[in-house]
Amino acid sequence: MEAARRPRRFLPRSRQRLPGLSFNKLIPNLLTLIGLVAGLTAIRFGLEGRFGAAVAAITVSGFLDGLDGRIARLLKGTSRFGAEFDSLTDFCCFGIAPALLVYMWSLQDQRGYGYVPCVLFAVCMGLRLARFNASLETEKTPAYAYNFFTGVPAPAGAALALLPMLVGLEGRQLGQEWLYAAASFPLVTAACLVVTAGLLVSTLPVWSFKNFRIPSHLVLPTLLCTGAFAALLVADPWAGMALATIAYAMSLPFGVRSFRRLRREAAARRAELAAFQAESAADAQI
Repeated sequence: MEAARRPRRFLPRSRQRLPGLSFNKLIPNLLTLIGLVAGLTAIRFGLEGRFGAAVAAITVSGFLDGLDGRIARLLKGTSRFGAEFDSLTDFCCFGIAPALLVYMWSLQDQRGYGYVPCVLFAVCMGLRLARFNASLETEKTPAYAYNFFTGVPAPAGAALALLPMLVGLEGRQLGQEWLYAAASFPLVTAACLVVTAGLLVSTLPVWSFKNFRIPSHLVLPTLLCTGAFAALLVADPWAGMALATIAYAMSLPFGVRSFRRLRREAAARRAELAAFQAESAADAQI
């Protein structure tokens, strides 16, 4: 009877887990999807003649492209599907969309001749992305090359291709129609597309800024410069983006110099190691 009067214990019910992926692992793909929508929206804005809004949409897509990969590695949500989806999104947002915008903005009155540099740019963007995906599985890069891309990456290529448009939008905002006319001149925009296409498929070592370390004495100046640049983007976005693109283009030779210096240092270390091993082997034989 006493045993019957004891209160019954209820064990906590275990929650049944639903099959599928964790939502955290879907966040990078969702960001990539939003970036794709932004790139497609840029094409729509271009068809409507709203080129400023189109450039802003591509900028949003570029920001999300730089964010989704880092979040995927942080949440351990990297996957083959995500890599392929990101590559296809990059081709649409940074290959097709900028080429169409430049064509509608400057080159559509040049008949078929204005179409050629746009196609060349899009094709080279596709080749650059395909080479990048293939190198992830087959190519073994040395340690000193980890912080470098081979060729200009896709978002930077889109920014370089849109540089004349940024300058032209800034000129129109300032009321300087001569600057707008010079930036939208067909030869200028076509040359920019062709040069950028060559940089995309080149073997030029380009800083990736993955593990870019800032010396401690430069941390405060870097923060101040970043704050000043953010204020410039708010006050005058076209000038800010144009200056950032020009600064990136000017940094390309310094990246090549840094890569060659690191390669020479690595070769010198290998030579020293080989000499030490040869001396050790000779001493062992004696």
